[in-house]
Amino acid sequence: MAEWSKKRGTMRHYDQSAKVYDAQYHEEQEAKIKAALTGFALEKENIILDAGCGTGLLFHYIVERGRLVVGIDISSSMLKEAKKRLNEYSNTAIIRADTDYTPFPNKTFDTVFAITLLQNTPQPHLTLNEMKRVTKQNATIVATGLKKTFSRKEFTRLLREAGLEIKVLKLDANLKEYVAICRKDSQRKP
Repeated sequence: MAEWSKKRGTMRHYDQSAKVYDAQYHEEQEAKIKAALTGFALEKENIILDAGCGTGLLFHYIVERGRLVVGIDISSSMLKEAKKRLNEYSNTAIIRADTDYTPFPNKTFDTVFAITLLQNTPQPHLTLNEMKRVTKQNATIVATGLKKTFSRKEFTRLLREAGLEIKVLKLDANLKEYVAICRKDSQRKP
């Protein structure tokens, strides 16, 4: 019950802030996105998941780098804002879904972005396990962790315990979050 209470609180917060979210956080989000994208290459045939897509800002940066980009978010108001941004792209979809229980089959995605997500989930390890479940073998998972919520040690331990191999960890002092580019450990189960 406490888990759903936190999710409901997160949903309400983002529903209330959706219309002004980009005005408040655009620069910060853009800096994280740019940091995340300078560390690996997206393949043109990739199927990409933006978990906790919010207003869809990431889509602008990745839509032409993949075959299909799917965004999910628990906030319907954030998705309404994302929809405005996505009308110009034919290879995108947005779905209202809980990132801990996505509506996708196993091994669907080549790449998952979880930017500004983990600190908003009640059990980040469950969220990471779900991200692993829906990714193909050797997939890339890009995750950020808010420095106010996670110490560097806690964040890296969380990723490693989830069976993710950290390829790049960006600790930029100008960012409020750590940015990790990880590879799904093909030796461990999803």
